[in-house]
Amino acid sequence: MNGPSVDAPTTATTVPTPGTAGPPPAVDLAGHTTVGDLTLDVRLKVRPGELVAVVGPNGAGKTTLLRLVAGLVALDAGSLSLGGRVVDDATSSGFVASHRRRVGWVPQDRLLFDHLPVAANVGFSPQATPERVAHLLAELDLADLADRRPTDCSGGQAQRVAVARALAGEPDVLLLDEPSTALDAESRRRIYHLLDDGERPATLLVTHDPGEAAGLADRVVELATGQVVGGAP
Repeated sequence: MNGPSVDAPTTATTVPTPGTAGPPPAVDLAGHTTVGDLTLDVRLKVRPGELVAVVGPNGAGKTTLLRLVAGLVALDAGSLSLGGRVVDDATSSGFVASHRRRVGWVPQDRLLFDHLPVAANVGFSPQATPERVAHLLAELDLADLADRRPTDCSGGQAQRVAVARALAGEPDVLLLDEPSTALDAESRRRIYHLLDDGERPATLLVTHDPGEAAGLADRVVELATGQVVGGAP
């Protein structure tokens, strides 16, 4: 926001310059990509701190959308910006690798490191601090499991580990692919509590649960056959 001019009264209200009233979108996507038989063609903006639920039938492109933002799929045309930084402009030179994006990713299969204990999984990101790891372990009731391997955890516990790991590096964007599937009530409650936190990053939540979408999301985006059919930008 620009300050008042030197000759303006000190009581004057500052009027923002058009286009500079706030931070850039956390996610700004306008482009398409083809993966197998699916062509995903999407225009979508997500504000910092906004939680957007992505719904639609199987095969609609929901997971492909998350993989695109994460840097696991590249655009064929168009552009993707995260926090005002272009990370994919459909060229090899303009593509920013996934490990260089400030994105937290929780896929459906979790992809935890079974050879590492829970605490090391949560703190795997170079950006994760010991204080942040301890906070997330406490918030998700994982502190007593810190030295346990993920294979020795229940499904709900392992899912909480995956969510904690995604948040530990304090990402600008959090991507959650069906995070509450088959969770016990306590795991669901704790994850929901974190997602309802006012300090959460911009979040894309893929879900088949209408109650989850309605209860958590600021906005719901519906996909069908790779196209946004409701709720965007």
